[in-house]
Amino acid sequence: MGPITSGSKAKKLAAGPELAALLPQDPKPWYLTRHLLMLNLVLMVPLFSTASIGYDGSMMNGLQSLLIWRAYFKHPTASILGTMNAVYPIGKFFGVFFTAWMGDRYGRKLPMCIGFLLLILGAGLQGGAKNVAMFIIARLILGFGTAFVAQPSPILIAELAYPLHRGRITAIYYSTYYVGGIIAAWGTYGTSHLHTQYSWRIPSYIQGALPVIQLLFLYFVPESPRWLIAKGRHAEAHAILSKYHAGGDTASPLVAFELAEMEGSIQTERTVTSETNYLDLFRTAPNRRRTLIAMIVGFYGTWSGIAIIAYYLTLVLDTIGITDTSSQVLINGLTQVFNLLMSITSALLIDRIGRRPLWLVAVAGMLCSYIAWTALSASFAHTHDAATGRAVLGFIFLYKLFYDGSFSPMLLAYPIEIFPYTLRGRGVTVSIATNQVALIVSQFVNPVALTRIGWRYYIVFCVLLAVFWGLVWFLFPETKGRSLEEIAEVFDGRGISVGSWRRTGMRRRRRRVGRGWSLGRRL
Repeated sequence: MGPITSGSKAKKLAAGPELAALLPQDPKPWYLTRHLLMLNLVLMVPLFSTASIGYDGSMMNGLQSLLIWRAYFKHPTASILGTMNAVYPIGKFFGVFFTAWMGDRYGRKLPMCIGFLLLILGAGLQGGAKNVAMFIIARLILGFGTAFVAQPSPILIAELAYPLHRGRITAIYYSTYYVGGIIAAWGTYGTSHLHTQYSWRIPSYIQGALPVIQLLFLYFVPESPRWLIAKGRHAEAHAILSKYHAGGDTASPLVAFELAEMEGSIQTERTVTSETNYLDLFRTAPNRRRTLIAMIVGFYGTWSGIAIIAYYLTLVLDTIGITDTSSQVLINGLTQVFNLLMSITSALLIDRIGRRPLWLVAVAGMLCSYIAWTALSASFAHTHDAATGRAVLGFIFLYKLFYDGSFSPMLLAYPIEIFPYTLRGRGVTVSIATNQVALIVSQFVNPVALTRIGWRYYIVFCVLLAVFWGLVWFLFPETKGRSLEEIAEVFDGRGISVGSWRRTGMRRRRRRVGRGWSLGRRL
């Protein structure tokens, strides 16, 4: 995550001017500050939740390259292959609605615990699958369990993170997708040399290893302070913030400011509605805009063209003449390493560059890459020139660079930021559900389209990416340098969800708690 910079400009970029005034003036790096080190270590548990999703996509790519796996399941047709992949997002789609209700009612940690248990069960059934039906049922359970992990994890991270770190650590969340992808890709590459059924059973069993580790350490992760305040458990929220944001200083001005901001924001939202539901996402113009943005991000998280690489890279490589198992599995592994490096880099830069510029540049880059990819694939279909095939592979990597620069840090972080607390769980649920519906459709369509029309299918994504750039230009606001509560002003205006009365009270309280305290002390 990098050191905590001491410059006031860097603080304002990451946390906003009001919070920046309360942060240490000359802090140590977070890894040398005990309470921040402990906080970031416990956040590793939810941070790696998306690694399970990355593992699944990369593993399925690898399994499709294994002759033994294909032979065991009697060389699945494009439709059966699509079903094998589609049941995973189908399970996730249905699970995510239970998760949103459970997370708002019982906290962020309970659904995560249930999700880890389901992932362990699904991995065991998948590794021991005797036929196609058992394999599909196992993957349905895996998808259902993933929903219980994927929905609350990024929310918990955003609501627990130190103010100066929130933007970066939330953006890094999706980067761990590629950690799972790397483990699956290289694990499958290694087991591909076994020439037995264990070449695919071992990677399937390993899918349950990370959830086991996360389940064991979930106990040490604190509950969301915002959720505790919403439930009237202010003392517990105060204790958590004091411990992890101020090193045990219960009178810290920073903690007082954060608590007042959370309490004021939640109370203000409750004056509008005492009990939220999904219809609230569409009742007002600002909320409709938020919801539309969340759905656009969810849809294009799949239909920007990434799904054919994530789950059907084998079929893509077949179209450019790379057909041997060893090369396909190796390319899958190299792709995951490249993805991880690019996604972490963009996540670390997000507070400096900003969300909107990153979206605009990255989508334009994806569009140009896809146009070149499509043109070269068309040329290869006629010439079968090996050099042209290698050029296609180069543009696939270039496309991934731009995708990793935008969707990896912002696929979930951006929807989380734009919704107020009372709608955050449901808003993120809608974004994830949209993504899963889009993924379900693509899982059925992609293998059939790639088999029947080949490179011509890429034209669809060129058109969709051009539309996406226009949507970003007209709809997506900048949220850099604001707290979660202050971002409401971008949509609602000052004095609505984050009222001017609250901000005035906040300043008074900050002056009050600041008396006798040096704001430059180590918090």
